[in-house]
Amino acid sequence: MHQEAEAIASVEARLPATYDLVIRRAHVFDGRQALTGLYDIAVDGTEIASVSAEPLGGRQEIDAAGAWVVPGLIDTHVHFYDVRAVSDPDSMRAFEEDELPGRLGLFLDHGVTTIKSVGDPTGGILATRAGIAEGTLRGPRLLATGCGITGRDGHPAATVFGDNPWARERFTGEVGSVQEIRDLVHHLADRKVDAIKLLSEGACAHSGEPAYLWQNPAFPDGVELARLPLALLRAGVETGHERGLRVTVHTTQQAAAREAIEAGADGLEHGVTVEPLTDRSLIDLMLEHGITYTPTLWIDDAHPDARGNLRKVSRAGVHIALGSDTFSGRGLFGANTLEEAELMVAAGMTPTQVLAAGTSGASRQCSRPDLGAVAEGKRADLLVLNSDPTTDIGNLRDLSMVILNGELAVDRRRPGRTTSIRGVGRRSRRSAP
Repeated sequence: MHQEAEAIASVEARLPATYDLVIRRAHVFDGRQALTGLYDIAVDGTEIASVSAEPLGGRQEIDAAGAWVVPGLIDTHVHFYDVRAVSDPDSMRAFEEDELPGRLGLFLDHGVTTIKSVGDPTGGILATRAGIAEGTLRGPRLLATGCGITGRDGHPAATVFGDNPWARERFTGEVGSVQEIRDLVHHLADRKVDAIKLLSEGACAHSGEPAYLWQNPAFPDGVELARLPLALLRAGVETGHERGLRVTVHTTQQAAAREAIEAGADGLEHGVTVEPLTDRSLIDLMLEHGITYTPTLWIDDAHPDARGNLRKVSRAGVHIALGSDTFSGRGLFGANTLEEAELMVAAGMTPTQVLAAGTSGASRQCSRPDLGAVAEGKRADLLVLNSDPTTDIGNLRDLSMVILNGELAVDRRRPGRTTSIRGVGRRSRRSAP
């Protein structure tokens, strides 16, 4: 055994410093499954250059010593701006200057390397995305839909923003005709959003039924909601697809979920939460159309049927993406994402399934095939964990390192897991979006 160790050490001593960075001797979850054995993961620039069972050499080397490497987590459903604090230009400016940088950093501190904003003020969130891409803000990769699109007096315009008209105009896009929704989708596409989000309903009655009174602890008197008409829903999906954008739809009921899928939606935000999913043909429709189901248990776990519905669609083989619906004012950004993962396991998914939902499944939801995998040619967004997350999803909290775009972003290594530098230093480069 001693001779074998000496032989390996001798080979490693002769390895050329081929790559910018090598994480040595790690267990690997590659985005879909755990690989057998230990691997070296090599990074060049912002990409993974090799995942090898044989030793590799790098200008910078990190000895994982049997720790776990997994893709950076992706939270596909986030509301980043503080909906309570932002109500005029001054409060918006104060949030962006005083609160925004720290809240971005929280995601990285918890191993979340990509977030997708699905209903923030378009100008503000796109400026934040640009700041991260340019390196003037420290934070995860940010994808954004801009404002969420809803019907006149729909959710969340008439609910969350009912008493905040300034924010209502910026966080939501209310439309009353096919032409208006087409124009708004084109406007967002022109501004280079990453996807489109439509809001079909806010747990309100289906088309043709009596008016629905939306009730929430924050709104004890209730708010009467209007549905997004079917013609507008179809037009929004069609226009988004014309512009090459993925379109997901906020639903909570079976009827609304079916309507969204039949209108051509790519995914369901929340899915079915306020009632038991009893329609097997709806699950078959999800499978037939390749729908991605984002359960958002962090916000919807209070509904008694939310966990059971996730268990049903997951066991049927529907694509699942991790999305927490995290927002300012409750919990902690990043930590909420980890809580979402734990709730998904509590609902009946295995840790491996949840890891896939937060990596490769989430990359599918975001139309970013370069993310969510530990494989050659993929973006070098990597977590190093001290414990095995495939046996206990709670081990996502046992974080040692976060690598974003090939650069070390968070370092919490235990003593003994040191970095060795060989040869010349790493090339300087600007992080890619």
